[in-house]
Amino acid sequence: MRISARADYAVRAVLELAVRQGNGPVKAEEIAAAQGIPHKFLEGILGDLRRAGIVDSRRGGGGGYRLAREAPAITVADVIRGVDGPIVSVRGERPTGLTYTGTAEPLLLLWIALRAGVRRILEGVTIGDLASGTLPDPVRTLAAEPAAWENP
Repeated sequence: MRISARADYAVRAVLELAVRQGNGPVKAEEIAAAQGIPHKFLEGILGDLRRAGIVDSRRGGGGGYRLAREAPAITVADVIRGVDGPIVSVRGERPTGLTYTGTAEPLLLLWIALRAGVRRILEGVTIGDLASGTLPDPVRTLAAEPAAWENP
């Protein structure tokens, strides 16, 4: 599994909106500057997030972007799916759409398990968790393992 630049930028942009929630719409330029995201690239990402129902936009002088739902109701998985589609794919396909025969048959279960593990983490962390700086215990436990920090 690889987190794309679009997905990373999207999560950072949504997080920026979450911490500014209640201050009115935030201009894309402000988000881009605060997070070090190229402005034009961010505009495309925000469009995808709007179509996914994660952010709302308002035009005009007082316009900008805001979260479409409360931060605790938006998971990191929602944001990633909003800009990249399925979280785990194999050759561009969802694991459930694959078939293997012969000695490769066990691969299907491996890809399904991988998807379940990734989903468990990304669906278990909300933008509200990130905004408050409080990650769920299972995530903190995994991140605390020394092997998690190694690059084999």
